[in-house]
Amino acid sequence: MRGWQLGTGLESGRGGREKGGSAEPTDHALGRSRGGFGSKLHLVADRRGVPLAAHVTAGQVNESTQFDAVLNRVQIGRRKRPGAVAGDKGYSFRRVRDWLRRHAIRAVIPRRADQHPDDGRHRFDRAAYRRRCTIEQSVGWLKECRRVATRFEKLAVNFLAMVHLAIIERYFRLLFSNGA
Repeated sequence: MRGWQLGTGLESGRGGREKGGSAEPTDHALGRSRGGFGSKLHLVADRRGVPLAAHVTAGQVNESTQFDAVLNRVQIGRRKRPGAVAGDKGYSFRRVRDWLRRHAIRAVIPRRADQHPDDGRHRFDRAAYRRRCTIEQSVGWLKECRRVATRFEKLAVNFLAMVHLAIIERYFRLLFSNGA
C-alpha cells in the first residue's frame, strides 16, 4: 500500500487533485496592478485598528467589488454590522453606497472628483474620516510581518492563512500587553 486512504475517495498520492482545493482561486490571487505583480489584501478593522476580517484578491481587482464579501465575513456576537464604515475614494461607488444604505450603515466615504462632491446635497463627516488612520496603521503593522509583506506562499489560501496567523498574533499582543 502506497498511501493512506481514509475515506477521501481519492487515489493514493495526488491523484489529480488541484493544489489548494476548491477554495483556491484560479489566478492564486496574483495579478498585475499599478505597483507591479502582486496581491491585494482587503481588511476590515474596528475603530482601535484591531483586524476583524481579511480577504485576498489579485492585484488588478478593484476594492469596491470585494466590499460586501469582506464585510460579510465580520460577525461579533449578535451584532454583525457596524454603525458606520469609513473608506477611501476607492469605495465611492453607487453600488457600495446603496449596499450601506440597505443595511442602515452610515457611509464615511469621500466623493470622487467626478461625482460632484461640493454640490451641497451630501454632507461629509471629516472628523470620522480622520479616524480612518487606524486601518492604515493596522495595514502598516501587518507589513512588518515579513512573511505577509513578501508573500512567500504560492497559493492564496496559504497566504490568507499567514495573514490570519499574523492577526492572531496581534490579538495575543493586545490581550497580554500588561507585561505578565
